[in-house]
Formats: sequence, structure tokens, C-alpha cells
Amino acid sequence: MLKQVHDPAETVSDVVFRQIREDIISGTLPPGAKIKLEQAKERYSIGISSLREILSRLTTENLVVAEGQRGFEVSPASRRELLELADLRIVLETHAIGLAFAAGNLEWEGRIVAAHHRLAAAERKLLAGDVSRTVDWVRYDWEFHQAIVSACNSATLMATLSSVFDRFLRYHMLAESFRGKPVVDDHRLLFELSIRRDVAGATDVVRRHVQSGVEHVLKSGRIL
Repeated sequence: MLKQVHDPAETVSDVVFRQIREDIISGTLPPGAKIKLEQAKERYSIGISSLREILSRLTTENLVVAEGQRGFEVSPASRRELLELADLRIVLETHAIGLAFAAGNLEWEGRIVAAHHRLAAAERKLLAGDVSRTVDWVRYDWEFHQAIVSACNSATLMATLSSVFDRFLRYHMLAESFRGKPVVDDHRLLFELSIRRDVAGATDVVRRHVQSGVEHVLKSGRIL
């Protein structure tokens, strides 16, 4: 979510796919919203046939629901899906941590240090009340978690975790509030444990971090 830079090799369809996906995850296209093809065609500057293909691709991630002849709509948000995504994220991320901590080298450690530095800077701004930094935080949050597992040597695992992470993030964006100091403290502790390659400690923090995220979203009252 808002974490990819433009690749010169991307096609127009790739760019629009990313734009629509980001709009769904950010809540710009809210759960249950009808995606009217003519309006979307104008908004994203792409043809109807390409747009249909893009929306069909998004159904594979359960971000969009195809309604047969009636078109497409943004997938609804539910407590059940939130809990399922949380469980899946914990399984994937903790497994990747074990693999990455065993294989990580000095360059891997450097990626973690740099990613945490950027994340911590954004979080200091948020704690000070600068909500304009939310977009930065969203990007840097993923980059930090990604850096930690980046030495797992499994492209499939990384891609699957990225998709689950984004779908889980959609619920946090719907909650429309930053979790504050507890999430900052979690990230600092996870950083320290990662540098020490403490698998047991890091996996415990991830479990608690994700579960507290679920509680935060549910307390917002925006998910039934």
C-alpha cells in the first residue's frame, strides 16, 4: 500500500491496477462501493476492457467482488475476515522471521536499521499530532516489516505476506486512527530483537503487535 515506486517497465494497466488497489486499501474506495465502469474509466484514464481485466485481477486478492452482469464492487469489510487475516499474517510473518534470522547478513541488518530510522521519524511526527504523516507511516511500516523478513529467500512467501499485510492494513485505514505509543514501542522492540536475531522474542512481539491491532480496529466501532 503506497509502497511501490513507479517502474519505467510498467504498462498502463499495471499502473492503474496499482492505483485502484491503493484506493481500496486506503479506503478512498470504501467497502461495498459499486465500481461503475464508465466513471472508473474516466477516473483512471483506461479503456473498459482493460478495466474489467484489472478488476478481475483484484478479485483474486478478495479486494473486489464480481457481481456477474451487474459489474464489480469493493469487497465488504467484516470482523471474520479481519480475524482470518490477522491469523494468516502471524503465520506467514513469524515463519519468514525464522528463515530470515538464520540467513540474514550485514546488508540485511543495514536494511532493518534504515527502515526503522524512517519509520521512527514518521512516528515521532504522528505522536506530535502531525496527521499529514499518516501516508508516510503506512509506507514505512510495511518497509520495516518487509526489511526484517527480506532475507527469508522466498519470493512466494514475500509476495503472499505483502498481499495479506495490505488487506490487514485496509482495516486499520478504516479505523481512521493511529495506535500511538504502544505501536511505536512494539516497533522499537522488534527492531532490537531483529538485530539480536532473537527469533522467539521477535515472533512473540509480532503476535502481540498484530493481535493488539485487531483490538484497536474492533474498538473503533467501524467493523461489524
